[in-house]
Amino acid sequence: MPRGPTGEDDARLAARRLITLGPATRAPLYIGKKNFIVKIGRMKVYTFPRGGLSFDDPAVPPKDFSVVAFLPVLTVVPIGSGTGGRVYPLVNVGERVKEGMLIGRASGPGEANVHATVPGRVARKIPWKDNEGNSCNALLIRMEGSFDRLGRREEVFSWSGMNCYDLQRIIAEYGVVEMEGSGIPAAEIISAFRRAGEAGSLVVRCVFDDPWLAADYVLCRERLAAVVEGSAITVRAAGKLERIVFAVSHQERDLGEAMLAEAARWDIPAFLALVGSRYPQRNRRELELVLRNYEKKEGPALGSLLILGPATMAAVYDAVKFKRPPLDRYVAVGGPAVKTPQVMKARIGKQLGELFAECGGFVAPPKHIAKGTPLLGRAVLNLNEPLTKTCFAVFAMLKARSADHPERNCIGCGECRNVCPVGLDPEELYKAINAFNSAPPEGAAECHGCGCCEAVCPSQLPLSGVIRGNPQGERYA
Repeated sequence: MPRGPTGEDDARLAARRLITLGPATRAPLYIGKKNFIVKIGRMKVYTFPRGGLSFDDPAVPPKDFSVVAFLPVLTVVPIGSGTGGRVYPLVNVGERVKEGMLIGRASGPGEANVHATVPGRVARKIPWKDNEGNSCNALLIRMEGSFDRLGRREEVFSWSGMNCYDLQRIIAEYGVVEMEGSGIPAAEIISAFRRAGEAGSLVVRCVFDDPWLAADYVLCRERLAAVVEGSAITVRAAGKLERIVFAVSHQERDLGEAMLAEAARWDIPAFLALVGSRYPQRNRRELELVLRNYEKKEGPALGSLLILGPATMAAVYDAVKFKRPPLDRYVAVGGPAVKTPQVMKARIGKQLGELFAECGGFVAPPKHIAKGTPLLGRAVLNLNEPLTKTCFAVFAMLKARSADHPERNCIGCGECRNVCPVGLDPEELYKAINAFNSAPPEGAAECHGCGCCEAVCPSQLPLSGVIRGNPQGERYA
């Protein structure tokens, strides 16, 4: 049962939740009440052993605060993702919709319910194709009428008496997905973990190994309490989770400590693990590797790991506490072609061109516009594309910064081998695939497509794309 802090009992509880992780990164910190002072020892930073990149980008927006975007006159709402399941539209052209209203009912795996993010009228239905080539329909909604949630005091619902099935049903009903990438419905991920039957840990991935994760960082700062309570709700919903581990980049130790302090409100063991900030530390393989290393050397048995990000935790909180679907998305808007890069809090469905316009427009015509990060970005086909639940960054690149250069022959410099976190030889794999025009050779399956090899290749070879079976793999840095 969740409960609030109650004096010395909670001080003891907090003491059990604070762990030491090894060699020093800074002076010890003392917190607590009289007779219950807790020493957080000098903390060890866990990181993967080889390869990876450390980089910065001056074109990333500042991480000090977010800017609330203007409400869009027109929103584009894709109905489904075309990934296997179906989403059945519940409204027709000409009908009115309310803010947060269910307008598409998901059926089948991989699909989430769809909600209107603004009040208005369905102007028309249009065909839609996402960057993966999946086809579906989209509704164009013209904003009109009053908002039911924006600017109003919302009713708060208690989840203390709910079981895992109730919570999973609510999370599914309000269309919560894994906001940091895959877009898989969060309820499916949680349910699969529960059915696996193994006790484990929820890992809240606050790893900022890429400067373009600025939006998630700002969300953690501005909605810290929501992220932590959403984590507590997820633990209850999964049924088999016994603890929360906040995996936080070591430069943001104060953020992790603030999360631990907030987690003291809930009767769930919570721990802080400081991890490296070298890319691709946030990838599941590298993150699980360092957590298993921590488990072996310092910590409790973690069991199976359910790894989710802070935006997903905040969305779970909104769904359960306020019966609110994801209406807004923190998104980093920037790049060398943008006049004033900003982290924006914008309505889902807002057209990307409007986001750029609110950042002052372009300093010059951009060569490439993409969503995601420069290492793994996906091209934006046109500026009418909508902001989606999973879009955490959108950037515009000038020609001088783009990788739109002809491929050259491999010069055998070996840089790709130096940065591969898996220990592969991208050069040899690339040559073998091209030479025999065949399926990837043995060892290629271990590549998880982080793009480090492509980022450092002076010949601009699509190494990761070819190895992963995507010869047209894109790269923008």
